[in-house]
Amino acid sequence: MKFLFKILMIFSCLTLYSQNISQKVEKLLSQMTLEEKIGQMTQIDSSYLKDPEDITKYFIGSVLSGGNSYPNNNEGMTKAKDWADYIDKLQNYALKTRLKIPLVYGIDAVHGNQKVYGATIFPHNVGLGAANDLELSEKIAEITAKECKAIGAYWTFAPCVAVSRDERWGRAYESFSEDPIIVSKLGAAQVKGFQKVGIIACAKHYLGDGGTVFGTGMKGLIDQGDTLVKDEKDLRKLYLTPYIYAISNNVKTIMASFSSVNGLKMHANKYLLTDVLKKELKFNGFVVSDWKAIEQLPGTYEDQVRDAINAGIDMVMVPDNYINFINTLKKLVESKQVKIERINDAVRRILTVKMEMGLFEKPFSDRTLIDSVGSEEHRKIAREAVRKSIVMLKNENTLPLAKNLKEIVVVGQKADDLGSQCGGWTISWQGRKGNFIPGTTILEAIKKSVDKNTKITYDSQGNKIAKDTKKLPDAIIIVAGESPYAEFMGDRTIPTMDFSDISIIEKLKNVKAKKILVLITGRPLVIDDFKNIADAILIAWLPGTEGEGITDVIFGDYKPTGKLPFSWPESDEQLPINIGDKDYKPLFPFGFGLTY
Repeated sequence: MKFLFKILMIFSCLTLYSQNISQKVEKLLSQMTLEEKIGQMTQIDSSYLKDPEDITKYFIGSVLSGGNSYPNNNEGMTKAKDWADYIDKLQNYALKTRLKIPLVYGIDAVHGNQKVYGATIFPHNVGLGAANDLELSEKIAEITAKECKAIGAYWTFAPCVAVSRDERWGRAYESFSEDPIIVSKLGAAQVKGFQKVGIIACAKHYLGDGGTVFGTGMKGLIDQGDTLVKDEKDLRKLYLTPYIYAISNNVKTIMASFSSVNGLKMHANKYLLTDVLKKELKFNGFVVSDWKAIEQLPGTYEDQVRDAINAGIDMVMVPDNYINFINTLKKLVESKQVKIERINDAVRRILTVKMEMGLFEKPFSDRTLIDSVGSEEHRKIAREAVRKSIVMLKNENTLPLAKNLKEIVVVGQKADDLGSQCGGWTISWQGRKGNFIPGTTILEAIKKSVDKNTKITYDSQGNKIAKDTKKLPDAIIIVAGESPYAEFMGDRTIPTMDFSDISIIEKLKNVKAKKILVLITGRPLVIDDFKNIADAILIAWLPGTEGEGITDVIFGDYKPTGKLPFSWPESDEQLPINIGDKDYKPLFPFGFGLTY
């Protein structure tokens, strides 16, 4: 009885709290002018903010730092304190407004708060899908949330809960799996992790962006394309399920997708945005548009704004010409093309989220957390995530390697390249090659792992080892794969290794030493004679900054536990390939993974 009484008391308190917030929101809403309401619906990218005073003048509700935006345009080297100073400065302009409604600052913290120099950078979602550890995924979201809170970015555009069904898609690594249940569970775990720390989560991209058909996307490829389904049951089963899980875990925001469903752009799809998401699923948070996405709708700019808002978009990531957007939406309301009730609904949702997440009480950065950004404690969890994400596809009496071998030759530029380890969405939108951030490369990790008498030779192009075949090392570790990319820039007709890496492997084909291939990739790749190019094959995905997680597996400190979250194709003729397909004969099936 005591337990039941406690449950009833908690429920009663939550109900009162909810009612209290609702009353506060309604009171605030009743005081707002049309201009103040439209301001709350407007999100500006920091790089396009003409003057910080515009935040006060236009009552702006949100600012974001997009893929290539940084405080004071200090690309790549902005540390946590500088971020906090910048975001707090903008927050002060919001609090100068008549009603003192705080900004919500958004950032793409998709594998750690990776725009901040020195932050902890975790494996991308494809790796977390291979680990398939709910507790770990929640912990990663908690750590990321703390590193966001430290700088005052109280909104992350994560988790991505796309169910990627085509390896050719440039965003495949943002997806946990081809299996909607794995995606749903890991996505829900991250929603919990972010929001328990006080960071607003954003499930994206609604709906069906992982199922776009090749040939319907940008430049005749796949990103931002069309998800074609004959039966709505298939759409719901594959792509809606992760949102049901996210909503059941009280996700506060959802981002609409650039893509279309059966020819209709999602940003204009009133049925899916309003009837299904808000009415049927009872999503009470707010829907934000993607970057400039409303401008992909047909018609004039007035038509685009009207159709997006009426379809159910609550906040518009403008992100540039915000004055034009504000004036256009005001004109549409005054001409009754957008009803004031729709505006009130959108603003009510935005204010409710801001109040529920405590922004009115604590709008500024939490500077007590700045020293935790990129801390040893956080990197330890990242290292755990790396070793749990690795999938061993082959091992012919090769792994684990002894730590006291006489000589190991390490081959491939990616062995000493943190940028390639981290992939896209790392400091900048597309990411880049090079050691431009703190972390441990695979080469450094190998050197740290072996005994002091073991010789480590680095032959980046494999030229020396290919020529000198008389004196063979005990083992050759080849690090190869894909160079960094993001979104449509990663769309491929045939996803495979970089040509330079293929040529290295060709050079080493006849070298008789034991070869271990460590593949750095955001997705399964089509590789000729893949099974036979090395004695052992480890898929490291895009592991982030903690290279020692890979050597934990190579040298036997951790037995590999990762399983393929995606089916691995044998040839390009099989693309796309997913479990349940007719004539399903992959090179490695979904869920495959060896151990010691």
